[in-house]
Amino acid sequence: MSAGAGRRVEGVNSPNASENVTICSAKGCRADAVWVLAWNNPKLHTPDRRKTWLACDEHREHLSQFLAVRGFLKDVVALEEWERSAADG
Repeated sequence: MSAGAGRRVEGVNSPNASENVTICSAKGCRADAVWVLAWNNPKLHTPDRRKTWLACDEHREHLSQFLAVRGFLKDVVALEEWERSAADG
């Protein structure tokens, strides 16, 4: 199973900024996301830049491993916490 593009949620990057959904980024998954996986590719992004994928409980580990094995994963945060920190800051 490969990873898909992140779906938009307030404060989360998305290729389609007009969407405001919280669907898991795993390819073919339509489940509600509950996790934000913050990552960056050090060959392409500055150290402070964070791209994001969303994950349901079922795909959190798979997507985290996909990013971690490449050295991209920076943080995994509950979606509610991510949204709260985005609203505060």
